[in-house]
Amino acid sequence: MNDGSSTRAARSKWTDKAVYAAGAVVWRLIDGKLRILLIHRTKYRDVTLPKGKVDPGEMLAETAVREVHEETGIRVSLGVPVGVSRYHLPSSKQKVVHYWAAEATSDAIRASTFVPNREIAALEWVSVKKARDRLSYPVDIEILDFFAQLVDDGVLRTFPIIALRHAKALSRGDWDGPDAERPLTDRGLHQAKSIVGPLRAFGVRKIITSDAVRCMQTVTPLAKALDRKTVTTPKISQDAWEDGEDDLRSIVGRRVRSGKPAVLCSHGPVLPGILTEIALATGTVRGSYVSSAADLEPAAFSVAHLSASNPGSGIIAIETHIPKV
Repeated sequence: MNDGSSTRAARSKWTDKAVYAAGAVVWRLIDGKLRILLIHRTKYRDVTLPKGKVDPGEMLAETAVREVHEETGIRVSLGVPVGVSRYHLPSSKQKVVHYWAAEATSDAIRASTFVPNREIAALEWVSVKKARDRLSYPVDIEILDFFAQLVDDGVLRTFPIIALRHAKALSRGDWDGPDAERPLTDRGLHQAKSIVGPLRAFGVRKIITSDAVRCMQTVTPLAKALDRKTVTTPKISQDAWEDGEDDLRSIVGRRVRSGKPAVLCSHGPVLPGILTEIALATGTVRGSYVSSAADLEPAAFSVAHLSASNPGSGIIAIETHIPKV
């Protein structure tokens, strides 16, 4: 279980004092043996992990997925965060790079159209030991060492359950109808679109939402992008929670048992209960990180990473992402 550093590891805000980037330790199993993807860069004549700078308007998770695809031709979904590297550029600015573990499936590798180019001279799949020897920079080796610890702990293959707070809604004072029918503001609609990329970065396939209009509107762009229907339920709604009629345990328990990536869209007051149920369902000791992960701004979300082979072994890592709009 990662400590508070993992909770805040993927915060998606930054200042002008740093250059932000994101990447991944891309891995696969070949004949049952773990192999790591290294890239040989043409211009710098070095060996490193796939990564790149954040584009305007991007959140870090979507940067990582985009950069891996651009540099290797492989489309991945993000797994557990594996650390942050920091170093100074010639301009004296600090560069901050966030990394995740990311499995390269056989289908994704077959679909890759990578050819050597002006930026990347070659790709190479090697063992963790060889990767440690070949990487050009100590900061990359530190990331690899954190990744190797996950391997040693037997929790490399994971799946996410994502707790999402609905986007910015019209205030109660400006709305005359039932609270459940309160819609998103224009800003909220923009936020709902902006989080599609980051949520897709974690491989979300199942969408469960409160039946409140503001929650359903929040996940509509994601459902459209994935071409998936949403599961709408009053069991995680604020009205049911206030009336003591919610059933967070059954909803969360089903998602943990399924072992598949999912997002649960609900309300600020309900989110602590959802995160608590994830902790309980996985045998995780509830700590302050749960409260921190549940304290979300509109359209922000927390990703709880669970072991795919043994979900009851506890939350492996938890991270929070905040939209920029």
